[in-house]
Amino acid sequence: MAGPLAFLRSLFDSVRDPASRSDGPEPTSRSDAPAPTTALTAAIVLVGGVVVWLVATRVFPYHSINHDEGVYLQQAAMLLDGRLFLRPPVEDVFRPWFFVVDGDRLYPKYAPVSAGIFAIGRLLGAFRLALVGVAVALLVLVAGVAREAFDRRTAPLAAAFLLASPLFVVDASVFLPYAPTTMLNLTFAYAYLRADRTGDRRWAGVAGAAVGLAFFSRPYTAVLFAAPFICHACWRLRTDLGPVVRERRLTATAARLAVTAALGLVGVTVALGYNAVVTGSPLVFPYQAFAPLDGLGFGQRRLLEHDVVYTLELALRSNRQAVTLFVTEWVAGGVFGTAVAALGMVVAARRGLDARQAAVAGVAPAVVAGNVYFWGTFNILGDLDRSGDGLVNALGPYYHFDLLVPFAVFAAVGALALLDGTRAVTERVVASRVGAAESDGGPSGPRSDIARRLPAAAVAIVAVVALVTLGGVAVGDVDHRLSENQQITDSYERAYEPFDGGAPANSLTFIPDPYGDWLGHPFQALRNDPGYDGRALYAIDERVFEVADTFPDRDLYRYAYRGAWAPYDGSPDGAHLQRVRDVSGPRVDLSATVGVPDDAVAVTARLGTEDGSLYRVPTNFSGEVTVDVTVANGTVGFAERDGGTNTGADTSGNTSDSAPDRFRIDDRENVLLTVFVDTGGGTGFTYRFDLPVQTGEDGTRALTPRVERCRAAHTCGGAAAHIPALAPDGVFVRTDLTARERNS
Repeated sequence: MAGPLAFLRSLFDSVRDPASRSDGPEPTSRSDAPAPTTALTAAIVLVGGVVVWLVATRVFPYHSINHDEGVYLQQAAMLLDGRLFLRPPVEDVFRPWFFVVDGDRLYPKYAPVSAGIFAIGRLLGAFRLALVGVAVALLVLVAGVAREAFDRRTAPLAAAFLLASPLFVVDASVFLPYAPTTMLNLTFAYAYLRADRTGDRRWAGVAGAAVGLAFFSRPYTAVLFAAPFICHACWRLRTDLGPVVRERRLTATAARLAVTAALGLVGVTVALGYNAVVTGSPLVFPYQAFAPLDGLGFGQRRLLEHDVVYTLELALRSNRQAVTLFVTEWVAGGVFGTAVAALGMVVAARRGLDARQAAVAGVAPAVVAGNVYFWGTFNILGDLDRSGDGLVNALGPYYHFDLLVPFAVFAAVGALALLDGTRAVTERVVASRVGAAESDGGPSGPRSDIARRLPAAAVAIVAVVALVTLGGVAVGDVDHRLSENQQITDSYERAYEPFDGGAPANSLTFIPDPYGDWLGHPFQALRNDPGYDGRALYAIDERVFEVADTFPDRDLYRYAYRGAWAPYDGSPDGAHLQRVRDVSGPRVDLSATVGVPDDAVAVTARLGTEDGSLYRVPTNFSGEVTVDVTVANGTVGFAERDGGTNTGADTSGNTSDSAPDRFRIDDRENVLLTVFVDTGGGTGFTYRFDLPVQTGEDGTRALTPRVERCRAAHTCGGAAAHIPALAPDGVFVRTDLTARERNS
C-alpha cells in the first residue's frame, strides 16, 4: 500500500499551488504556456463545427423525436417575416404544435430568443448554419471560461471535453433551446470573469446583456446559472458597501457590477414587455398561457392531457436518475470522465479554490438543486421504472445541459493534474537514481540520458493511455447515441419519402393527426410559411371543403402512411402522397376496383354512415371486383352493375324518402365504403374508402377518398394507408371519381 499512497501524496503535492489563490481581479494561476494552446483550441473548435454540421444534416435531416424543433423553426420563420402571430385563414386546421390560440391569432408558447438565433442561420443561407455557429461559440466560450478561471493550458482541454460529450454533440445538432441558452449563459460567465479581472466596464456590459438575453430565452435556466456569479458579485462588494452607503460614491467594482445589473434588468424588462404584447400581461409567460400548471413548483402539474402530482419524493427520484445518466452516459468518457472532473475539483480545492473558480464550480449544485423544483425532468424520463424510456434516451438529460460547463472545466483541470503529477513523480524517481546512472556512464552516459527522458516519456504514456481510455469511451458513447437517433431517422426517411425533393409546387396537402389537431406533431418537417403563401401548404385532414375553397387555385394532395406512428420502433413502413380531385355536379359517381387474391372465398361490400348502411355481395370476383357508388339528391347508394347482388339494406335510422337501396346523408359528411375479402378460415382483409361528400341545393361535391388496406377491422382508421409499393401480390386499388348529369 505504501507505493500507491506515496504516489497519490506526491501527485497532490505536485499540483498544489497555494500562491495561485487570488481574491482580487487579477487572473488566477496564469500559466506561461506558449501560444500553441490557442492554435490547439482553434483546431478543436473547427472539428466541433464540422461534427455538428455532419450530425445535424445526416443524423437529424428530418429533425429529432422531440417535436419542439418544429415550433422553434416555425417561430424563426415568423420572425424573418416580421410577425409575432400567425393568422390562419381557416380555424382549427392550421394550428402548429405548442401554439396558443388567442382569438383569430396564434403564438408559440416559447420566447423568441432561440428562434431568433436559428433565424440568423437562415439569413446566412441555411437554418443549420445557426447550429454550427452555436456549437463553435460554446467551444470557444468554455475554453475562455477555463482560461479565465484557471490558466491557458486548461482552455483546449475544456473545449475537448465538451466536444467529446454526447450531450453536446446531440443537443447542439438539433433546433432546441438548450445549447443556445447555454451559449448565452457562457457568454455571461466569460464576460463577467474578464470584467472582474480587468475592470473593463465594456465586458461588464456584455455580461449584463448576455444574462438578460438568457433570462428572456429561459428565465429559470438563466437564474440557476447566474446564481453563483451573483454570489461572487456580492462577495466582491463586501468591502465596497461602506463607501457606497456612507459617501454615496460608487467604487470601481460597484460601478462595474452596476453596469452588468442594469443591462441584465433591461433583458428582464424586454421579456416582460414581450409577455405583455402576446399574452396581455407582463407577468404571464406564453407557456403559462398555453398550460397554466406547466411550470415551477410541487403539487398538481399538467400539460395538455398529461398530468401528475409532483411531490418532493418524485422530484428527487427523477432528478437523481437524470443526474446519474448525465455523469455515466452523457459526458465525455462516462464514469471515467466524471472521475477526472471530480479529481479536478479536488485538486482545485487543494490548491485553494478562489472565489472565481468557486463561481464556476457553483453552477453544478445550482443546476442540480434548481431542477428538482421543475417537473420537466420527470417528463423526459418517461417511465421511471423502465430503462431507456422517454426523450432522455435519444436526447439526454437536456434540462441539465448547463452542467457541461463545470464538467468540462474541471475535467480539464483534472487531466492536467494527472499529467503534471506524473511528470513530477517521475522526475523525483529520476533524481533519486540519476547519481547511480552518472557514476556508471558519466554525466553524458547512456543510462543518464535515458533517465533524463523518463519524465517526458511517462507523461506521454499517461497521455496516450488517457486518450485511448477516455477517447474510446467517449467515441463509443457518442456513436451509441447517434445510432439510437439514426434508427429514428431511418423511420422518418420512409415516412417523408413522398416529399423527397420538396412538396409539389402550388400544392395543398392534407395531413393526418395521430396526436390530435396539431400541425408539426409529429410531422415537424412539414411547415407552412407564416403568410400561408409558400410553395406548399399543409392542413389537418379536416374541414376539407372549406380549406379547398379558401385556396381554390392550389392542387390538392393527401398524405398517408402505413403502420402506427412509432419511429423509435421502426414504424411507419411507408408513406404515400395521393393526388386529390375535387369534383361537383348534380351527381357524383365513385367507381372502386380492388384486387382479389386467388385464395379468396367471398367478397362483401358495405356502404354506410352513422344513419344507415347497405350491403352488396359480388358473385364474380375473378382477380378483381368493382363497386360503384352514386351520390345524388342528398342520398347515397350502390349503382347497379352486372355481377353483383344487392342483399338488402339496414334502414335503422334511415331517413331516405327515395328507393329502399339508398339513404339520405347530411349536408356534409364522410361516406364509408368497405370491401371485405374473405380468404377462409376466419382470415381476410378489408379495403376501406373514406369519401368526403357535400350535398346541397347546388348539387353534390366530393373529394377523392382516403384509401386503406386493413389486415383487421381495428387497424383501420388512419394507420393502414394503402401504399401500392407495399401491397402483396393480387392486392391493388383503382378509383375513379366522376361528376355526371343526374340521369346520365
